[in-house]
Amino acid sequence: MNKLTMIGTGHGFVHNLYNTCFVVNNNFLIDTGGSADIVKNLELLGINISNIHDIFISHSHTDHLLGLFWFLKRLTGMYRNGEYIGKLNIYCNDEVECAIKDIYKHLYPDVYVDAINEYMNIIVVDDGEEVLIQNQTYKFIDMKSGNNKLYGFETAFNNGKTLVFCGDGTLKKELYDIIKNKDYVMHEAFCLDADKEIFKPYEKKHSTVKYVCENFNDLNIKNLILFHTEDSHPSDKDVLYKKEAKEYFDNNVIVPKDLDVIEI
Repeated sequence: MNKLTMIGTGHGFVHNLYNTCFVVNNNFLIDTGGSADIVKNLELLGINISNIHDIFISHSHTDHLLGLFWFLKRLTGMYRNGEYIGKLNIYCNDEVECAIKDIYKHLYPDVYVDAINEYMNIIVVDDGEEVLIQNQTYKFIDMKSGNNKLYGFETAFNNGKTLVFCGDGTLKKELYDIIKNKDYVMHEAFCLDADKEIFKPYEKKHSTVKYVCENFNDLNIKNLILFHTEDSHPSDKDVLYKKEAKEYFDNNVIVPKDLDVIEI
């Protein structure tokens, strides 16, 4: 069985949720959120950091990148104690590579920086490039966001199910063929349409639930996963989001909470 484990589902400035990031099959980390809670949530999920050797960072915004440096801090201590063996491969675009290299050497003591230089391997990927990670092929995609360079990916699991991760921006219509007929598509939904004047998603190049569902309904997507949301409805967000979604989207909609597991 394949699974996506949601470490966090919130947007860039939330209080009750963690920023959006998740793990594929307990060993491939997608984004890292923006704080040390990345370490806490992995521990709550029972995911051993020592088993993570591959990370993909979609773009250089703080809520997707800064958690990496807390992750590296914990990992470096483990590495120096012989509790982490092997390399950590970080897949990203060239903007993210520059951000990581500009930041990490200023954050830690020299002995930590030396250790990170030993085990960290940054791999820059290009638009359309296919890479084998944990025995599964991922095709990386430039989502053409217009601001920071944002990458997503598509992949197929061993059971034949397909997944597209769109990053955290509104997918441009010129890229709709990428998600057409897919089994699972992960796309941000910043807020309910009724709350758009409060959260102003379009100013941030984000979407409402209605916008996503209305535009994707004719693309034959079997399961639409909505994430990167506001946190003003912590107890009933999934109910409210699904209610709006069902008005505009005919197939299955998944609105995960932090620490939820989605089986694929």
